[in-house]
Amino acid sequence: MKRISLSILTTALVLVMIIAIGTGAMHMSPWQVIGILLKGIGIQLPVTYTEQMPAVLWMIRLPRVVLAVIIGAGLGVSGAALQGLFRNPLADPGLIGISAGASLTAAMLIVLHVFLPFMVSGSIFQTYAQNIITFLGAMLTVLIVFRMSVHGGRPIVSVMLLSGIAINALCSAFTGLMTYVADNEQLRNITFWTLGSLGGATWQTVLAVLPFVLIPVLMLPRMASALNVFALGEQEAMHSGVQVNRLKTQLIIYATMAVAAGVAVAGIIGFIGLVVPHIIRQFTGPDHHILIPSAALAGAILLTVADLLCRTIIAPAELPVGIITAITGAPVFIWLILKEKRLIAV
Repeated sequence: MKRISLSILTTALVLVMIIAIGTGAMHMSPWQVIGILLKGIGIQLPVTYTEQMPAVLWMIRLPRVVLAVIIGAGLGVSGAALQGLFRNPLADPGLIGISAGASLTAAMLIVLHVFLPFMVSGSIFQTYAQNIITFLGAMLTVLIVFRMSVHGGRPIVSVMLLSGIAINALCSAFTGLMTYVADNEQLRNITFWTLGSLGGATWQTVLAVLPFVLIPVLMLPRMASALNVFALGEQEAMHSGVQVNRLKTQLIIYATMAVAAGVAVAGIIGFIGLVVPHIIRQFTGPDHHILIPSAALAGAILLTVADLLCRTIIAPAELPVGIITAITGAPVFIWLILKEKRLIAV
């Protein structure tokens, strides 16, 4: 079952990537895309294309698609891990304050950048300052939530959830304050950042995000057996030899790494971490050996498709990708709520 699921999702991801790379103002057929990509590694195919196509593919389309795959995989795998941690299919990475912390730090940078010496125009650090500080802000927020939930040397999941709600509200209040004091240009920048976008994708951005997402994507599947036992309850997991406190800490660290890195470079992209793991669970079951890698692949597919739609629906203009994910994810979330209500009623 695992091999079949992963094979289907991997094949679908490759097809979606080829279509996304070839779609745009300069259209490229799938064979042209494949021919240009293979020529880059020294394999020549009898495919004709214009001189501009390779430049557009390598410098514009491919880094954007690769960034969508990386961020989507990070959101999907983090959602699956946190739903396993909270033992709740409605759990979301935003519950522990990752997105709220990133939003607050980004808004503060946008409004207060004139007072920060390293944000002076022409500074080497300027290009990466917002991404780095936004990432650190998200990590700091989660650290506060995590420390608030620790009692007697071990984190309590229910307290972590309540702490996340409180910190989310506090961060939202200060983000609102930054929005209130912002001028028109700053307000526009804050709004577009909170809606999410992959428009600024470059190979430098891809390389900056890759290690922070690659580590969780590789490490979280190794914790699948412990998560399967943890689903039975903390006491049962302890009696089975699972180091519960260590498991909770590692899950939080890896999930925060993946989500915070994506949010730092692309803004807020909602619902993928919530919806993707739950949909995958309907087909693969609750086994985390299948669920976690499948959620990574499905998250990559969903965000790639969403980004493709946002840059083609009203071309040459472009919609924020967060709008597309919200439009598609919100109805699914409503369906999940109604489904859970019926189960509780029964």
